[in-house]
Amino acid sequence: MKYLDVHLSQPDWMLHPMQRFIRETDAVRYEELRTWNIAGRDDGLEYELFYAEADRGPYEAAIEAVDSVRWYDLTPIDDDSFYVYICQETREEDVRWREAFAALDLVVVPPVSYDAEAAFYMTIVGAGEDLRTMLEGLPDEIDVTVRAIGEYDRRHAPLGGDLTERQLEAVAVAADVGYFEIPRESGVDAVAAELNCASSTAATLLQKAQASVMRRLVRRRGEGVRGDLGRNGG
Repeated sequence: MKYLDVHLSQPDWMLHPMQRFIRETDAVRYEELRTWNIAGRDDGLEYELFYAEADRGPYEAAIEAVDSVRWYDLTPIDDDSFYVYICQETREEDVRWREAFAALDLVVVPPVSYDAEAAFYMTIVGAGEDLRTMLEGLPDEIDVTVRAIGEYDRRHAPLGGDLTERQLEAVAVAADVGYFEIPRESGVDAVAAELNCASSTAATLLQKAQASVMRRLVRRRGEGVRGDLGRNGG
């Protein structure tokens, strides 16, 4: 059983209005599609559950303006994050790229995460031949970057799938110069020099990257860790 980690960037005309909202504003800091029901329906409707870290007011105003959305239910987690359960009409633009998955024995492993440019990261599991067929069947207008491929092992799924390319570059440079060593061999100034940017910019890139990875680690392992702590008396 093979897996494929892939980054897909759609042209502007293919974007869902909420993806355009992510791309064109700073209101959404992180968003992922947790699960969905889109196949085999005769009513032209689909259902999705999203997790978002965003400014709630602008986000709700944007989703209410989307013509394809029939209804939604937003459940706050705290001041900065919430779940959104959406019922919407299937868009023709989405049908076009989803056709690459049709009639193939493939499974998309949730979540699907979005970056600041509204491109998204997916992990897809199936036979190697089906994965190749899927990649070949995607519309030419979609920019495709294969980030990893191999034998599927959930324990080793990447934690940095939602990092931007610049954040990944900053982390790679930091590792090279010894920023993560104990004791630390180089500081943020050395990272900034390699990136050819201000120290404050390098610090922000590293902070956002580390925060993103830690959030994803907690989401993936948090329930088990908390359960273990409870059984062990904290």
